[in-house]
Amino acid sequence: MTQPQNDTLVARSRLEKLLLRLSQNAALARFQTNLQANTYRLYPLASRRLANDDVFFLNFGYEEDPPMDVPLASSDEPNRFPIQLYHRTATQVELTGKQVLEVSCGHGGGASYLSRTQQPASYTGLDINPAGIEFCRRRHNLPSLYFVQGNAESLPFADQSFDVVINIEAGIHYPDFAGFLTEVARVLRPGGHFLYADLRDAEAVPAWDATLANAPMRLVSKRIINDEVVRGIQGNPIWDQVPRLAPNIAFVRRMASDLTRKAGSWISRRFETGESCYRLFCFVKD
Repeated sequence: MTQPQNDTLVARSRLEKLLLRLSQNAALARFQTNLQANTYRLYPLASRRLANDDVFFLNFGYEEDPPMDVPLASSDEPNRFPIQLYHRTATQVELTGKQVLEVSCGHGGGASYLSRTQQPASYTGLDINPAGIEFCRRRHNLPSLYFVQGNAESLPFADQSFDVVINIEAGIHYPDFAGFLTEVARVLRPGGHFLYADLRDAEAVPAWDATLANAPMRLVSKRIINDEVVRGIQGNPIWDQVPRLAPNIAFVRRMASDLTRKAGSWISRRFETGESCYRLFCFVKD
């Protein structure tokens, strides 16, 4: 993976050049960081806008080279790339017969897929978004699959309640990420695993690494998956929905389309150049 050599490499459109200039302003950069940390507050709006749609996944997606070719039911096939991110993250350990918690389950697509294919004894999806939890309960009716509204930084479960905790593309939005990791360790049983996939801008990686190094769990494995995520973005159907979710103002929707188009988008190029880093982790509680 190459590092960006100059501004023009990562800012090919006028919009991207504007965003780059804004990101170089210290005050606006702080605003951007705060906005990123509080993006979860926008999820109830997205859930209400998507209430009548089959949008079950909100992650970037994942694809390997050669392609993973995970066998899927016909109903799952349209969501292959978001599902593959769940599959690769969750199958780092055996889930069969385990009690599993997913923190920030979104619209429940990953919870449904893993419950149907990995045979956990129980699977609990938690999310702070009440509209999202209502959506999950309405659309994913499976035995031993439960959905709970709650805060990732104060998990509403007793100590040592779960064998596995899963968190995908959500920790970046937690104001107290270190507190979340402490909560994960608290609800895990000894020998339990924390399976985690997330991203940070390059300048935020050192602080991310420091926080993870101080987590009350032992790191088993980690790897950068930028290339796999870029491939996933290019096939992910959620990007077709983003412009429609934006306010019905012409220039705003043009911006949304420019930022999120599948091929050569500003988002995917940040992963290609190393300006953003996406990683996959496995931790164990000793």
